[in-house]
Amino acid sequence: MSARRPELSRRGFLTGSLLVAAGTVFTTACGTDPTGGSSSGAKTTLNVWYHAYGEAGTQQAVLRYATAFTKANPDIAVKVTWVPGDYTAKLNATLLTESAPDVFEIGDFSEALARRGQIAALDDVYGSAKSDFNTNAVESVAVDGKLYGVKMIDDVMMLYYRKSALSKAGITPPATFDDLVAAAKALTTDKNKGLFVGNDGLGDSPSIAAFANGSDLVTPDGKVAFGSAQALEALTGLKRLHDDKSLLLGFTTDWWDPAAFAQGVVPMQWGGLWSMPAVSKALGDDFGVLPWPAFKAGAAPVVRVGGWTSCVNAKGRNVDAAKKFVQWLWVGQSDLQKDFAESYGFHVPPRTSVAASAQKLSAGAAKETVELAAKYGKHYPGTWDTAVSSTFNAAAKITGGQGDPAALLADAVKKAQSEIDKQLGR
Repeated sequence: MSARRPELSRRGFLTGSLLVAAGTVFTTACGTDPTGGSSSGAKTTLNVWYHAYGEAGTQQAVLRYATAFTKANPDIAVKVTWVPGDYTAKLNATLLTESAPDVFEIGDFSEALARRGQIAALDDVYGSAKSDFNTNAVESVAVDGKLYGVKMIDDVMMLYYRKSALSKAGITPPATFDDLVAAAKALTTDKNKGLFVGNDGLGDSPSIAAFANGSDLVTPDGKVAFGSAQALEALTGLKRLHDDKSLLLGFTTDWWDPAAFAQGVVPMQWGGLWSMPAVSKALGDDFGVLPWPAFKAGAAPVVRVGGWTSCVNAKGRNVDAAKKFVQWLWVGQSDLQKDFAESYGFHVPPRTSVAASAQKLSAGAAKETVELAAKYGKHYPGTWDTAVSSTFNAAAKITGGQGDPAALLADAVKKAQSEIDKQLGR
């Protein structure tokens, strides 16, 4: 298969599809009927969508996996479609048409897809392997006791800190929110700020702060919970970072890119595990990782766990074959799961046994991150779509001292509940 790569222009591959049938890649797949049948003689053709991963080699990897699957299942061809641009918008639009993919990945899980009958329950796909998936991976795709996706990778988000910078300032890595505020202030100079959480001064911090003070965002039964006293207290607390002018704002890249931290612009940054190879290359072992600290005694620190999940189109013509593909790749093939997680980007395999065998996660800060995720990991609720999260982010103006905090949050709760009720058909 690798011998065929030079025949494809990068532009053509990014914007098109390739058909894998009987272990062979056909470059004419863009005209293949995604609903079944192919020139290879396969009885079924699956259309499998991926968003355009930024990590080099991922495109080739998913084609390699499809090739291995068709060798094991020659009656099922796989059309791999690589989708650049606004993947979520394109997916949501296509799911309403006859051209909807049979298998597709989504970022933070959407409960609405299950409620609308657009994705199939996959409990039978897990089988006995269900207990090997970490708790976060299982809970994040559960709706009314059924599992509607199989987690492909966990993306862990946490605090990076520069060991030498904190040591020089006589600062211990922050263990509480008060410690974090004090450290950010002490590390702020005329030339540099102490902490980077996002160009808008918010990033994930409002939701993470609420979690770190014991508040949910939305309850499992669809009730908005971010109007709690704990959430209000945490959001108001974030204002201290703004008042102290400790936050880096308007950098050339946002929090998801490690440049500000790796280049020494800030000694602390909220970031993702995916950035660790670049951070290690720039700083060696002069960095550590931390959860977002607990807001106060009795609460728990937090790391956020996102990632990507494989789903099956419940309204497609090839549900059984689609389930077979998802089961084969994301449940049965531990070697490919490990390859996908650590050979291109830097992610955590959702299966506990696979994560334990991943060499790059077995030592140092990477191992600490995996342990933090297992102990303190929180995922966004399945109802946390753009409409709901936007209302909460609007209330986060509290952190900048704009408006009455309680009134802002109460208004956000009302609007968010309306959106969730629409999702749930209430």
